[in-house]
Amino acid sequence: MANRIDGVVLLDKPAGMSSQGAVTAVKRAFNAEKAGHTGTLDPMATGLLPICLGEATKYSQGLLEVDKTYIARVRFGSRTDTGDAEGQIIEELPLPVFTSDSEIKVALDALLPKFTGAISQVPPMYSALKRDGKPLYEYARAGVELERTPRDIAIHAIRWTEMQWPEATLEVSCSKGTYIRVLAEDIGNALGCGAHSVGLRRTEVGHLNLEQSFTIESIQNGLQNTVDYLLPVDALLQTLPHLTVDEQQAKRLEMGQRVPLSLPSIEALVRIYRATAAPHNFIGIADWHSGVLHPKRLISQTH
Repeated sequence: MANRIDGVVLLDKPAGMSSQGAVTAVKRAFNAEKAGHTGTLDPMATGLLPICLGEATKYSQGLLEVDKTYIARVRFGSRTDTGDAEGQIIEELPLPVFTSDSEIKVALDALLPKFTGAISQVPPMYSALKRDGKPLYEYARAGVELERTPRDIAIHAIRWTEMQWPEATLEVSCSKGTYIRVLAEDIGNALGCGAHSVGLRRTEVGHLNLEQSFTIESIQNGLQNTVDYLLPVDALLQTLPHLTVDEQQAKRLEMGQRVPLSLPSIEALVRIYRATAAPHNFIGIADWHSGVLHPKRLISQTH
């Protein structure tokens, strides 16, 4: 029989595993009733995949909106149909001739300003975006190319961390909806020789980072004490301001009632805690405006 387990597992997803496969593996390891992820990571990619268990799934949507950081390995001189190493090479182009490592660095660094800040990207055909209820990758596999509308994204920071020509490694901090595969292709096109991604690792999702994560093997082999691998439900919400309410106010919120608060009026989404000892004092999130708390998404208190 499955257990009710509420919390967040930060998984270091291995290459070759789908995001849904990772959710299933963690759910099985914890024997949990309910699990979900906070946004997909390509099967080829590795790195940080926060997985929500139980009541934490109510807050997973918030992490879809946050910025993310990636380490990407880019190979210049060829393009693939998928934009990464899993695809078939569709074009090979001559590489620029460089006489020194410093010349390579200057040339590659010169590409980055045009890929910094607010930019536009055309989503790839090999993506899970849907057209008429069907993901684009299904059309792509059938050899159908559809017109896609460019999307506005933001590249907050981008830099080369290593160069072993004709490959180089990028560190990219970006907004939601950014396709690193497309970024690699666009940089290759800007250099005039094409490129594709040959490795991708996600290191940060919002305020969460890879250093806090665990491999699936360590979770499966060491689950005598689940607390060692489980962050609390509110781990996803640490960037929100927080308020503490008394027991009477907490009960009103849990019944879906609004609660007036004699505090300075602000407009904000806030974390709410009852004035009791942790770890069971987190109630959920509420909208706070005009001096009133409006319950928005609360955790179930029944165990």
